[in-house]
Amino acid sequence: MTDWYEESFGEDYLLVYKHRDAKGAKVEVHNMIRWLQLAKGSRVLDLCCGMGRHSLALAECGFRVTGMDLSSVLLQEARRRDTGRKITWVEGDMRQVPLEGPYHAVVNLFTSFGYFDNDEQNEAVFHEIHRLLEPGGRFIVDFLNPDHVARHLVPESVRTEGAVTIRENRIIENGFVRKMITLEETGKPPRHYTEQVKLYRLKDFRAFAGKSGLRLDCIYGGYNGEPYHENESPRIILVGSRKESSSS
Repeated sequence: MTDWYEESFGEDYLLVYKHRDAKGAKVEVHNMIRWLQLAKGSRVLDLCCGMGRHSLALAECGFRVTGMDLSSVLLQEARRRDTGRKITWVEGDMRQVPLEGPYHAVVNLFTSFGYFDNDEQNEAVFHEIHRLLEPGGRFIVDFLNPDHVARHLVPESVRTEGAVTIRENRIIENGFVRKMITLEETGKPPRHYTEQVKLYRLKDFRAFAGKSGLRLDCIYGGYNGEPYHENESPRIILVGSRKESSSS
C-alpha cells in the first residue's frame, strides 16, 4: 500500500499550494537566521524542502544550502526556481537521509514533520538531525500547535484555481489532523488526495530531542518570535542544538 506522502506531493500539490509564495518564505527566514546565529557561508540543510521556497531564501542570505525532499516532482520545481544554481538538491527520505554532513544547521519547516504513523519513525527524524549536525550545530523544527489547530480547524473550504475547483475537508481523529483534498475539472474524473500529520505537543518534542542527543534552547509560538503559549500560539517552533558532548 502506498503511503499518503508518496502520492500527495506531485503536480497537483503545486496547484493546491500555489498561494505559498517566496516573499512569505523570506520573511520567515529573516527571523530564523537570527535564531540560528549563523555566519555567512555556513552549511545549512533544508530537510523536506518541498519546492524550495525556504532553501532559496536561505541561499540568498549567503548560506551554502542543501535542499532534500522525497518528491522528485517538487525537487524538479525547486531546481526550476533555482536559476542561479546556488543550491544542492537531493532526493531522499528524512528517516534515512542520504547525506553525511556535517552541517552547521538543519531546518525542518512548515509542518514537515509527523508524517509517519508511529512515534519511532517520527523520532528517527530527530536522530538524523543529530547525526547530520556538527557538535554544537543548530536546528529548527517548525510545527503546528495541536491546541490551536483544534480550536481553529475549518472543516470544509472550496476555492478555484483557473478551471480547477479545490475542495478541502479537515478532521481531527485518532491523534492525527487529516485533510482530504478533491480536485474537480470539467470533463475529467475528480482527483483525490489525503494529507495527515500526527499531532505532537511540546512534551513530545522534548522527549524526542532528549533521546536524540539534542538540546532545546528556545521555543517560539510564531514566526515573529512570539513567546510560546500552549493554549494560544499558532506554531511550536523549536530552536536547539546538538550537544557538544554526552556530558554537556
